[in-house]
Amino acid sequence: MSKHPGFTRTIRAAVIAVGLAGLLQTVPVHADSIHSVKEGDTFYKLSKQYGVSLDKLMSANPSVKENNIYEGLQITVPDAGNNSNAIVSAASANANSTGTATILPSLKVLSSDKVVEAWGKTFKYSKTVNVTATAYSAAASENGKWGAVDYFGKPLELGTIAVDPSVIPMGTKVLVTGHSHNNLPDKAFVATATDQGGAIKGHRIDIFIPGSAQTVSTFGFQDVKLYILQ
Repeated sequence: MSKHPGFTRTIRAAVIAVGLAGLLQTVPVHADSIHSVKEGDTFYKLSKQYGVSLDKLMSANPSVKENNIYEGLQITVPDAGNNSNAIVSAASANANSTGTATILPSLKVLSSDKVVEAWGKTFKYSKTVNVTATAYSAAASENGKWGAVDYFGKPLELGTIAVDPSVIPMGTKVLVTGHSHNNLPDKAFVATATDQGGAIKGHRIDIFIPGSAQTVSTFGFQDVKLYILQ
């Protein structure tokens, strides 16, 4: 079952009305929030979603194995209140009995400085590459005899992409932009070239997307822009 990555979580502090409907406020969020896992969630995806380091998120959940994250599992998110992107409309929050904060997707490119800002983080890049992207899942039918692992034998995860090494060297970190799929972060996400494929030649990449093969297949063919990160 595909879920749209709404990037929401429960606010434990009450939102104070300010009089003018629609006025945006920054709302502090209690540390150590609880996230109920949806299909396609991974530690990597949640760390980006909540602005928490991957190591800190995994340390806060020592009993959870990274390759055994399933729908309905409760994940502790430490220090999520430090995320400055968690803003909410006071008027909307007052009208919403569940009280949720939304991490807003963003993308800003400062081409003169070779800097791109995404999700409140700043990255320096060396160049951009326009490619055609497809997507693959962890299904056995898509991964051959080696199973759901990348070229180096590591489990596939959100942020894994397959490339043609003659165009994008293995190990290159990129910011993927211009894509659209419910199981991928909106606007942009960081990926690493750690996989290859027989059909991935030239200006082509294959993006690993967590989820069922049927859900992932809806990605189709998309033209995306990669920012090669320094």
